[in-house]
Parts: sequence; C-alpha cells; structure tokens
Amino acid sequence: MNPLEERIGHKFRNSLLLAEALTHPSLGHETQRHHFDNQRLEFLGDAVLQLIITQHLYALFPREAEGKLTKLRSRLVSREALRRHATKLDLGQFLMMGRGEEACGGRERTSTLADAFEALLGAIYLDTNLETARRFLLALAAPDLAQIEVEPFDINPKGHLQETLQAISPRSPVYELLSESGREHEKTFVVRVIWEGVALGEGFGRSKKQAETAAALEAMHKRRWEQEATLESIQANQAASAEASKIC
Repeated sequence: MNPLEERIGHKFRNSLLLAEALTHPSLGHETQRHHFDNQRLEFLGDAVLQLIITQHLYALFPREAEGKLTKLRSRLVSREALRRHATKLDLGQFLMMGRGEEACGGRERTSTLADAFEALLGAIYLDTNLETARRFLLALAAPDLAQIEVEPFDINPKGHLQETLQAISPRSPVYELLSESGREHEKTFVVRVIWEGVALGEGFGRSKKQAETAAALEAMHKRRWEQEATLESIQANQAASAEASKIC
C-alpha cells in the first residue's frame, strides 16, 4: 500500500482501514467467506464528502441561494467527478476484488471507482480527522473548484444533461467526434452526443469543447429521451446490458 499512501500524502496509522477501503464486495461473494468490504466506509465517506463540499461552497459563494449551491454541489460530488479523483490516484489498480468482477472490467468501472474513493475518504477521516480529509479532498478537487469559480452557474449544458440523464440511468452520455475540417487554426469540429445507444444531439464549434457544449444544448432542447420510441430503445438496451452482466 506504500505507493498509494504516497499518492494520497498520508501514512495510515491503522492500515486495516486502508485495506477495508480497498476491498470490493465481490471478493467475499466469490470466496464465500466473510471478508470486510468497503461498503460501510463508502457510506461514511459519502457523508464526509457532502459536508466538506457543502461547507466549501457555502464559504466560496456567500451570496448565492440554496438552489444554485445545490446544483454546484451535485456537479462536484457526481460519480463522474469521483471517478476522475480515483483515476488521478490510479485507485483501480489497488482494489482487491473477485476474479469475475475484475474480468468484467471492475477496475475501470465508474461506480466501483466512485465507491472506492468515498470509502478512501471515509478511511482517512477515521484515521485522522475532518481537517485532514478536507485537505485531501480539496486538493484533488482543485481543478473542478477553479472551473466553477469562472463558469457561470446557468451555463453548463454538459453538466445539466448528465445530471438529467443519470436520474434515469447511471450511464453517462458519450461525445463522439464526427468530423473536423479547415486549416490548423481555423478548424471546425462536429460532435454527436450519444446515451444508451441513442443519438441525442449534434453540435459544431471551433474546438471540441465548444462542439460538445453545442451538442449538449441541442440534446437538452430536443429531450429525445422523453419520446416514447427513445424510452423503449433505452429500456431494450438496459435489458440487453443486464443479460450481458449475468455472464460476468
């Protein structure tokens, strides 16, 4: 665990806490033996995460109303945000899990990484205190915090789209680059946003980021996931995914 502790910047006094945070429930299920797993620490870490981010936003935006602060917090504690934090630490390689779960891509799964990160945060809190957990979390979240300081509250189409879709399904939308044309400094990018196998919108811009934002705006405008045919397609895709997961 020493390489991970170096990345975290904390040496655990109780190494069992770190081991518990890194133990996926699949290990006990597969061996049919009693193993502790990271679910309890995930529960605790989620509360610690919410408190730290809430306090930080409360101090950072003293004039903003509850509704806007809630939207900002949702972006900062989303599973995608937690996956990014876990990826920075390369947390997946340190997880202890069953062979079946690993064979099915468990080490890269967004939900697994997000849960493990929350468990790790809970473990740091128990091993030290809230202030240490705060420093650890805010350091990792610094790029996201810097972005929300300069980005207007109501201009985040990609974030709004993701929040809307994840209320229906845990899967995130995917942005596919369709084309790029023009000279090096005058290029135009065309991007399509896809979710659950359904194309929700397309957009273009002078950069990939602009094109993705435009695609998200079109998707929010069309709201194709609310159409009956799209919902049926989504349900069919989810059913097929469920059958595939049984194999794993």
